[in-house]
This record gives sequence, structure tokens and C-alpha cells, in this order.
Amino acid sequence: MPTLPLPAPPTGNVTFLFTDIEGSTRLWETRREEMQAALAGHDALLREIMERHGGYVFKTVGDAFCVTFSSAPEAIGAALDIQRELTPARTSGLPLRVRAALHTGTAQERNGDYFGPNVNRVARLMIGAGGQTLLSQTTEALVRDTLPEGAGLRDMGLHHLKDLLRPEQVFQLLHAALHADFPPLKSLDALPHNLPEQLTSFVGREAQLSQVKERLGNVRLLTLTGSGGGGKTRLALQAAADLLEHFPDGVWLVELAALSDPALVAQTVASVLGVREQPGRTVTESLTEYLKPRTLLLLLDTCEHLVDGCAPLVDTLLRACPSLRILATSRAPLGVAGENIEAVPPLSLPDVGRLPPGGPEFAAALMRGEATSLFLDRALAVSPSFAVTLANSAALLDICRRLDGIPLAIELAAARVKVLSAEQIAARLDDRFRLLADKNRRTDLPRQQTLRAMIDWSFDLLAPPEQTLLRRLSVFAGGWTLEAAEAICAGGEIDEYDVLDLLSQLVDKSLVLPTETHGAARYRLLESVREYTREKLAEVPAEAAQTADQHGEWFTEWAESAAALSTGEAQAQWLARTESEHDNLRSALAWSLRQADPEVSLRLTGSLWRFWTVRGYLQEGRHWLALALALSAPETPTAARAKALSSAGSLAWSQGDYDSARALLEDSLTARRALADTQGIADALNNLGNVAADIGEYAAAQELLEESLASMRTLGDSEGIAATVSNLARVAFWSGDFETARTLFEESLAADQKRGDEWGRANSLCGLALLSIRTGEFETAREQLTESVTLRQTLSDTEGQIECLEAFSALAAAQNHWTAAVTLLAAAAAGRQALETPLPPAGLIPQAKRLAAAQAALAPSDYAAAEAHGQSLPVTAAVAWVLTASFSDLPPQK
Repeated sequence: MPTLPLPAPPTGNVTFLFTDIEGSTRLWETRREEMQAALAGHDALLREIMERHGGYVFKTVGDAFCVTFSSAPEAIGAALDIQRELTPARTSGLPLRVRAALHTGTAQERNGDYFGPNVNRVARLMIGAGGQTLLSQTTEALVRDTLPEGAGLRDMGLHHLKDLLRPEQVFQLLHAALHADFPPLKSLDALPHNLPEQLTSFVGREAQLSQVKERLGNVRLLTLTGSGGGGKTRLALQAAADLLEHFPDGVWLVELAALSDPALVAQTVASVLGVREQPGRTVTESLTEYLKPRTLLLLLDTCEHLVDGCAPLVDTLLRACPSLRILATSRAPLGVAGENIEAVPPLSLPDVGRLPPGGPEFAAALMRGEATSLFLDRALAVSPSFAVTLANSAALLDICRRLDGIPLAIELAAARVKVLSAEQIAARLDDRFRLLADKNRRTDLPRQQTLRAMIDWSFDLLAPPEQTLLRRLSVFAGGWTLEAAEAICAGGEIDEYDVLDLLSQLVDKSLVLPTETHGAARYRLLESVREYTREKLAEVPAEAAQTADQHGEWFTEWAESAAALSTGEAQAQWLARTESEHDNLRSALAWSLRQADPEVSLRLTGSLWRFWTVRGYLQEGRHWLALALALSAPETPTAARAKALSSAGSLAWSQGDYDSARALLEDSLTARRALADTQGIADALNNLGNVAADIGEYAAAQELLEESLASMRTLGDSEGIAATVSNLARVAFWSGDFETARTLFEESLAADQKRGDEWGRANSLCGLALLSIRTGEFETAREQLTESVTLRQTLSDTEGQIECLEAFSALAAAQNHWTAAVTLLAAAAAGRQALETPLPPAGLIPQAKRLAAAQAALAPSDYAAAEAHGQSLPVTAAVAWVLTASFSDLPPQK
């Protein structure tokens, strides 16, 4: 029997039907074997009914079903059939009572699942009893005139649901065959609490909301910490609302933001609970007596400025009141014994991968992020005509990314869509503190009306040394290490040994974010906090200048030390660390160009050339080197200038700019000779040999490289020897002397393996693979290329991975797998174009021959399809394919 295709998930305006079994936990505990058979019958019946009515079951959790329908009447029909047909005869004799809820609206569909406020709304509507089916007013309006025969609706009145939004007009589905009378609905109105109604929907954080609720079931004190405007209060309110049924004595919110005196915290809690101070007793004692017999959740909101008042009260109450739970929000922990911390991170950004900005897939992907979903939700609230389009999608993501996913900042930005386009908002974020001010939020606290006020609140709560360190930390771009902070930010009132403690305090207060990169601890500021503290630092000019100088000097020395590790066993670690500090190094480069001494910028640029080469920052490196060289006097050769000339020449060579490369390298050679720098002379000769080889001047290349090699051997420079031998092997290969090429590549490989130079090993292995292809040793060639490209992946060496793709293409062609050969070569060509590293002229001839053979072997349409496919593949994707697939996956063409 053929397998029927799965139905497509409904999209657009859909009706949700959620069901679950009343008392299922008790049934599992008391009648497990019967429940197993009964649940199997329940599930089979529900799936049969959903199929009958065109429902799409997108999730089952235990005994709960989550279903969508494109038609509201079909959803009502399914709900009615469930209540009528779920009899003991269908559940192995065990009576089961199902409650159901229906709501209609739009939602984000992703991989067959649904997300968004309307999904949350129907879940919150599950407030009925077993056998009862409830509808929202939206669904009622769609079905009132098309109800199944004999069905009717009862208006159950307005009810506040656990999403804390406006009350919902709830309706009950009626039918002569069903029970009509049930206990009162379990809405917020039936439970003791003082949680405020919210005017906007709860967006995102579904996973963390579940985690907070689960943790509150196991711990007695949970503190939500995070940056200002990060959504701590909203998350706490939603968790508290969802847990109301678990606290028969209520959930009580105590708002502390407007309170300034820590001594009044206990009185404020007592006022909320209606507890009066008794004669001869303190307020805390009266609270303790009141709370001791009660099962209650206390929500203390915004504690950071009142920790001295909150901490002792919380400690006293928890020790004396066994059934009390406390959920607190604070930018810093309370520091109470037994406290559990739940960090509230920024909202997630969508993973757009390599999707082209502005394309339809990119625009659709935006709704998979919490931050972008929040922006859209709040934008629609102020401008119902706003929509995510191909034109504004990239700007929308840019806004949310630059605002670090902070909910308050995103809401303030979304409010601007009344008068500005998304593109205009993104363009104005450089002046974010003026842009993100909404004085129309009159009911909010002042600190929630503007982005600046939000950060002012946090900054003003810091002790003076903490403020000083936070100002100075703004000098870092892209984060920092403890070592860097201690060296750069110490001075004046802050001793180097104080930095760790102060930094830890700023982490605790959610102003500095700790991260881990390549096994090392790093720290960073949210971009808005960094902009704010940069302004604060600029208000103290002498401190700003000193901090910038210390930053530039430290990173110059760091780059020089790191460059010494650019070959050998620490190479991958060096590259990764340098990538982590790339933004700091860019800042240091800009600083160096402002210094009176050009040697500083020459030293720094000369130290980074290998990083720029391996990681593909070729054009950027040439830019910095050109600026540095322009500041120095060519008539006065120095070691730093000679090295910078050599670095600039090497980068020009990598980009195929051979005239510039040769001129720069000859200038470097002249300077090296004037300085009697034997090592530098050997390096310059080696680089000039590479230029000559690329443009087909093989005799000149061999002469230059052999002169360089002789000097390297005299100096005992193992790194230089291995590199120069590899370059001579390349010349021999292109000259047609394949035996000499093999001998030289093997010598270079052995030297690189001994030194632990992964970059050199990868180059030699790729060369040996090309030789193996020529002799028909295809399995050996694949092994060599696999090892080479894997090493280059480890180093994030994009150009090296491109060279391997070209070699894999040659391997495919040698085995008549022409489709694979064309695809890989097209992917490599697209990668070279993006990287601005053209294939050397010496490599063009064999490539042209390979393409001509492929054109002869393939039909024109097949060749064009393979080429187009390859051009669409990122280098990383092409490498991943070639490492996991076989050329035989694409049939060879004869």
C-alpha cells in the first residue's frame, strides 16, 4: 500500500484545539495498567477524529493533544466528536474526561510546530473541567452561525487568563449528549492574587518560562537576574500567574522600584498582604506569624537598590515559614543562604545563517527569533499596517542585533515605526539615546521611558570604584580578558589587584556579561551600555586619553607576542585568540595611526600579516599597512618598516596584485640589506620567489628560492626552511618536474610535522595530493586532501579550503565524475571571488583544460546546472559535502 503524504501544517489564520485528560496524574498513580490501555484508545480515537475533520496534530505532550485547523467549524466539530465518542468502550473500560479549548488567530509555523501569543492564549484557556469545551470570543464569532446540529454555546462571562492580558469572553460548547454544568472556571478571577493585567502580550522565552516554573517547584528562593530592561519582571509575572493553582493562599506581587529606603521593605510587604503591625512586635515578626501557616508565593520585584533591606527579610521569612516560596527580580543576587539564581539573557536573534539579506527566506526566518518577534508585535500595536518586507527585513534584524535583544530597547525602537521606517530607525541607532526615548509611556516608571534612564538607574547604584572601572571598560571593543582589564583599566583609585573583585561585582549586577571563548573566560558589555559608558569616559578627558593609550600599547605588545606563536603547535590557538581580539586590534590600529611615532603602527601591522592572510582579511590588512607605511619615511629604513613592507607585499601577492607585490617586496629587500638583516633578506627572497613562480617565471623563482633556502639553512631557521622547500616543490610541480616536487613536498611535510606547523602541513599535503592524482593513486589523494582540508578547517583558513576544493575537483575529473568536478570548481571560483584571491596564472591552464573536458562530457544543461549549484554553495558547505559524500553520489559522465 502506498504511503500517504503527510498533510501540510495550516498557515495564516488558524484555529487551535488543545485537549488533555483531567486527573491523569492520579490515574497513572492508582491504575497504571488500565491507564496504559485507556490512553492508547484515547490517542487512537483523537487521531481518527482529527483526520476526519482535517486537523493537523502538531504536538502531543503526555496525554495532551495540540491541533490546528484551517477551518474553525471543523475544529468545533472535532471537539464535539471527542466529547461524544470518548466513552469507556473506546478506552478499555476506564472512564476518561477530556477538557478542551479553542482559539483562532495567526501564529508562526516552524518545522511543523507553532509559536506565538495565540498559541499561548489557547493554552491559557484550558481552565475548564473534564468533559467541558471552551471557546474564545474570536472562535465563537466564526462558528456561531455554523454550529453542528444540536450544538449551542453558553456565555461564561469575562475571565482573566494566565497570560495577564485583557479578560477573555469565554463560551462553553453545549449539546444534548454532553454534560452542561461544571464547577467554576479556574481563571485568575477564582484564585487569590494581585497580579496586574498586562497591556501587551508575552513574547518568547517559552523554554525559560517552563524552567522557572519547574525550579520554583523545587527551590524556595529563586532570583531572576539580568540587565536593566531585560524582561525580568515580565517573566516573573508570567511564571507566577501560571503557578497560581499551586498556591492556595495566593500569589502576591510586591513592587519595590519606587521605594528608596531599605528599612521600609518589610512594611511594604506587610501592606500588600494586609498584615498590620501588632503592639510589641516588629513588622517582620508580624509577617512571620501571618505567613508561617500559609502556602504562598511572594514576588519581590526590583530588589537591586534595596538589597540591604530585602536580604535579611527574605532570610528570616524562609527560615520561619516552611510553605513560603519567594521569586525575586534583581540586577544583582540578594546574597541569601539557599538562593538560586536564574539569569535572564537577552531575547534570542533568529539564525539566518548564510541566507541572503532581503530574500524571502531571510524575511521568513526573522520570525524565528524572539527579539524580532517582539519588535513586530510591538510595532503592530502602534502601526497596524507595519509588515516585515523584503526591503526592511535586513534593517529589522540589524535593529534587534544592535540593541542586543534587550526587550525594553526593542520596544522603544518599535514605537518609532509610527513616524520612521525600519531602515531609518537602524540608521539612527548611532544616536540611540536620543532615538530611544518615549515620553508617551506615561504610566511607566521614568527609568522605563528612555534607554538612557534605564542605564542611569543601574549606573547610579554603583559605588565610585565600580563606576570608574565600568567607564574604562568601554575602551574595549568586542570584549576582553581579565588579564587585559587588569593591565589597561588599573590606575588612580583602582589598583591592579582590585580589578578582579570590581569586575566580579559588575558581573553580579548584570552590567558586564561573562562568556567563554576557546576555553578562556572573556567579558563584554551590551552595546548600549558600552555607548553609555563611552560617553561617561569622554566626560573625563584625561582618564579617557590615558585609558586609550594603555589599551593601544597593551594590544601592540600582545600582537607582537602572539605573532611569535603564529607557527608551530600553538598556531590554531593563536589564530583563535587573535580572532577573539580582532575588534580590539582594530581599535589599537586606529589609535596607533594617531600617534606621533609611526613605528608603533608599523610594529602592530607587521605583527598581524599572517593572521590577515590565513583568516582571509587580505584587503583590510593591505589598508592598514598602506596607512602605516604612508606615515613613515622611506629614506630611513627601520626593522619595523622593512617588516611592514614585506607584510604588505605578501598580502598583495595573495590577492594576485603581482606588480604591487614585487615593488613592495623589493623595497623590503633593499631595507633589509641596508640593515644587514640576514633573516629578513632570506624572507624577502622567498617572497619574491613566490611572485615569480605565480607569473610563470620559473627559472627566476628557483634562483630566488634557492638563495633564500641557503640563508635559511645557515641561520638554522626550521620554519623558513620548511616554507621555502614547499615553495620550491610548487615551482618544480608547475615546471613539470614531478619527481623533484614529490621529494621536496615530502621533505617539507616531515619538517612541518616535527615542528607542529599545521598550516605548512596542510600546504604540503595538498601538493602531494595533486601528485597522487597524476599517478592514479586516487584513494591516497583523497586521504591527503581530507587531512589537508580538515587542518585548514581547524585554522579557519578559507583560501586553503578553496585550494583543497580545486584539488578535489581535479580528483573528481581524473575519475570521470564531471558533474562533481564542475560543481566543486564553481564553488571554489565563487569563494575566490568573495575573498578577492584570484587563481595564480600558473594554475589557470590545468583548470581551463579540466573545464573544457567537462563541457565535452556533459550535456550543456547538465554543465550549467552543476556550475550554478557550485556557485550557490558557500565554501564551508562545499567542504562539508566533499568530506561526507562520495563522487559516486553523482553519476560519472563518459
